[in-house]
Amino acid sequence: MSMRFHHRDNTDEATTDSDGNGSPVVELADVSFGYTSTPVVEDISVSIDAGEYVAVVGPNGSGKSTLMQLLLGLLEPDTGTAELFGVDATAFDDGARVGYVAQRSGASQEMPITVREVVKMGRFPHVGFGRLSAVDWRIVDRAIDTVGMTAFADRRITQLSGGQRQRAFIARALAGEADLLVLDEPTVGVDTESVDAFYGLLDSLHAEGITVLLIEHDLQAVTKHAERVICLNREIYFDGPSTEFTDSAALARAFGTGAQSLTGGGG
Repeated sequence: MSMRFHHRDNTDEATTDSDGNGSPVVELADVSFGYTSTPVVEDISVSIDAGEYVAVVGPNGSGKSTLMQLLLGLLEPDTGTAELFGVDATAFDDGARVGYVAQRSGASQEMPITVREVVKMGRFPHVGFGRLSAVDWRIVDRAIDTVGMTAFADRRITQLSGGQRQRAFIARALAGEADLLVLDEPTVGVDTESVDAFYGLLDSLHAEGITVLLIEHDLQAVTKHAERVICLNREIYFDGPSTEFTDSAALARAFGTGAQSLTGGGG
């Protein structure tokens, strides 16, 4: 078992289909979905390749979290198709390949368990709920070190700040050797200093080759760090380089006429 966090590129066999052609990490084609007869997202087509750093932005109620659930296979489209690593997202079962960090990362943040115990969970897709080997524990410890949490490894999650907890949950994803890191509003409730350190961590992980897909309310952080922005308000208003997003008409169309101020105030 490799000790390296294996972030694959487009030439790796794990991101190629049966014909040997590179397939996107995420592909949505003409996807629409609604909890009632009214669509929450409509006619969404998005393709994300291995190694990209993509941020999804949009006003409250724009369908961002629904889109995330569709691409993770937690919801099934009413129309269109959603694929993860070339497989129907609802049938995708290789949990080790996707690391998901929610805005409030589950019940574990309220449980009296340590950082190391949380990160240990990242190995379960590889070993089940059986005993971890010495190699598994080294991977756990390396993941903790990568996110700068070694000094807190034996501290309970309930004793950590919001930023420290999010680092622990990212370490859990790294311990699973995930190829795709999906984060849903990860900086909500996190202090400014911790947010800066958090984005520094994401930048370094992306530089190593991991694919990052981020839902974020902070447009200033998005335009500074992400390479690509998808602006959503039920439908896609913009999909392109982050350097072009703030000057596009899509920003005001999706967020309203006062939206330009969001890029200067942290959202």
